[in-house]
Formats: sequence, structure tokens, C-alpha cells
Amino acid sequence: MRAFEVLVRRYQGPMYRLALRMLSSRGDAEDVVQEVFLTAWRRLGRLREDAAFVGWLYRATTNRCLNIIRARRPVADADLDSRESVDAAGSPERAAQVSEQLSALAVALRRLTPEQRACWLLREVHGRSYEEIARVLGTTRTAVRGRIARARAQLAEVMAPWR
Repeated sequence: MRAFEVLVRRYQGPMYRLALRMLSSRGDAEDVVQEVFLTAWRRLGRLREDAAFVGWLYRATTNRCLNIIRARRPVADADLDSRESVDAAGSPERAAQVSEQLSALAVALRRLTPEQRACWLLREVHGRSYEEIARVLGTTRTAVRGRIARARAQLAEVMAPWR
């Protein structure tokens, strides 16, 4: 029980941020993370190693998010933790600029396919390797590289005014 609490404390934040960025909804992200950790608790006996547990968490969180994204159209607006980022920006002018950039990024992320969004977030925000992402999404490393390349190209085009 105690070890599971430690794992929840350690990975709840990263899973929530992943779900929030994929789903653009705090409530949905909280629900996904809660469901994932409840499922993890039930399957704890089968998830022995830390590395296997972390991989399973990313896979379960991503898959639940993809299912929700596919089930709903259109996607709700995201704030990408904008309040926290804007607060950290400093001056009001800088805060306004950061807020505008985050809004543009949220719009750009919503325009990606769910698979591109998942690949990009897992790579760029969560630092996962191509191999890990391929395992999480049940696809090939080549497909992951292609999705990330297309996502980067689309995001670079949308975010070009802020360079």
C-alpha cells in the first residue's frame, strides 16, 4: 500500500499533464488519471517492476485519452496550464505574450490528429523515446517518427510568428 502511494505521488502529476494536454479539459484529465490509477491498483500484482509500471501508466493514460478524443467532436478549448505559466512570466506584457503563445499552441495541438498529438506530447513534453512511444501506442518506431515530424512541421508553421 505504501509503495503504491509513493508511485501515485511520483507519477500523478506527469500523467495529469499528459491527459490535460491531450484532452484540453481539466475535468476529463482528472477522470482519466483517477481511472488509470484505480486500474493500476487492481493490476498491481501484475506490474512488478518500476519501469514496467511507468510504461504501463503512459500507455494506459494515452489510450484512455485517445478513446475520449475519438468519441467526442469537436474538442473543447485547452488552457495548457496557462494560468501557472502566465504567473511565472513576470511582467504584465510578458504574461500577455506567454498567454497568447499558449493559446496559439493549444489551437495548434487541437489541429493535430490524436495520434500526432500523443506522439508529440510524449516526446517533447514527457521526454519519452521513440521506442517507448511506439510501445505505448502499439505502433512502429517509424510511424512514431513520421507522426512527430508531421506534428513538428504543423506546430512550427503555426508558431512561426513567435520565433
